[in-house]
Amino acid sequence: MPHAPPLGALLHRYAAGSPLTCEPVEEGLLNRGYRLRTTRGRYFLKHHFDPDTADPASIARQHRATERLADLGVPVAPPLPGRDGRTVALVGGHAYALHPWVEGRHRHGSQLTPGQCGRLGALLGVVHAGLEHVMRAPAAGQPSPGRSEHVPAAREPEHTPGGRAARTGPAPRPGRTPPTETAPPTAGPSPSRGHAALAVPGPRDAPGAAAAHAARACQAAPACPAPLGDAAGRSDGSAPSPDPADTFGLIDDLLARVRRHRPADCFDELARHRLLERRRLLERHADRRPSRGGPVGWVHGDFHPFNLLYRGDAPAAIVDWDRLGVQPRAEEAVRAAAIFFVRPDGTLDLPKAREYARAYRRTAGASSGELAAAVHRVWWERLNDFWMLRWHYERGDTRADSQFPASSALAVWWTREYDAVRAAFTD
Repeated sequence: MPHAPPLGALLHRYAAGSPLTCEPVEEGLLNRGYRLRTTRGRYFLKHHFDPDTADPASIARQHRATERLADLGVPVAPPLPGRDGRTVALVGGHAYALHPWVEGRHRHGSQLTPGQCGRLGALLGVVHAGLEHVMRAPAAGQPSPGRSEHVPAAREPEHTPGGRAARTGPAPRPGRTPPTETAPPTAGPSPSRGHAALAVPGPRDAPGAAAAHAARACQAAPACPAPLGDAAGRSDGSAPSPDPADTFGLIDDLLARVRRHRPADCFDELARHRLLERRRLLERHADRRPSRGGPVGWVHGDFHPFNLLYRGDAPAAIVDWDRLGVQPRAEEAVRAAAIFFVRPDGTLDLPKAREYARAYRRTAGASSGELAAAVHRVWWERLNDFWMLRWHYERGDTRADSQFPASSALAVWWTREYDAVRAAFTD
């Protein structure tokens, strides 16, 4: 098996028995996951491989956040602690985490009823409200948590992070959107990934009951025993929007790469068409570049179908919190909808997006104006977004190629139907 994890050392740290089978889970684009069966049970083993998200302190902070969200009734996947109580295992300079396995499926928006779309929006609103609570900054005069809250004070020699693999190729794209924020295949549910699961409280036939329960828990719960919202976990939520001048240069570079690619194929033809089309759109709309983002807060950072497991009709676990950070919250809601509800032809299912957005606004306490500004910024972000082509032509990585037709068509359709999309998120 390529990139085989050091199972002996890891399982000893977790007292998880002896390995019987270990199979890679193929869905992740940034980190590596394994379906693991041992003499003591079934697990999901995560290798935090991506250099941008593999800092042990950040991983430990994510783990603390999910543990506290679970206490509020949010369906998350807290990791298992090791013998020493730590949830991050560092072996040979690499960071790992172990989770119990849970059966579940990923569901695209095409597989959700309108009521389930509303529950999805409410769930994201609960996530944002819950994070606001569990990541709360210390009160005035209260000491900030020491570094021992995140990483152990003493480390064995192999615990240094210097052994992590370096990124190959340039950054996937300008801006903040994680490269996994794209439209997954819509042909049917994907196989499960292994994570711990907590069912959201409340009856399934009451769409808002579970969300309301968790929201009330957020309001009623006491303050966090150790605030997690230190500066190390924050990203620049007010980062400027993409500059079209930079995008024009990127388009020229990608067009040159397309021309040089041999033998030319149908992907090259579509790439060239979309690049020329996008340049014309940017020239026409360059004066609509948005200002900095709206109200910021702690967000999941990568909320899409491959990071949400369903058991039956109910969400079982939100997974992969690697992008946890501070950003405009409403933009995450719009980005997620553009992934869940995109159709294969690059249009959005606006009735489902409307149900989702109404529930999100209600649960998160977000205004229509906040969502309108987020729609504009995410539209602009999409108009300047070429990470899939950069992976294909700069890295030779074709894993996202199947998503390119719908994703690239969406920016064009969104521009044409701008008012309708805005109305779906604000009505």
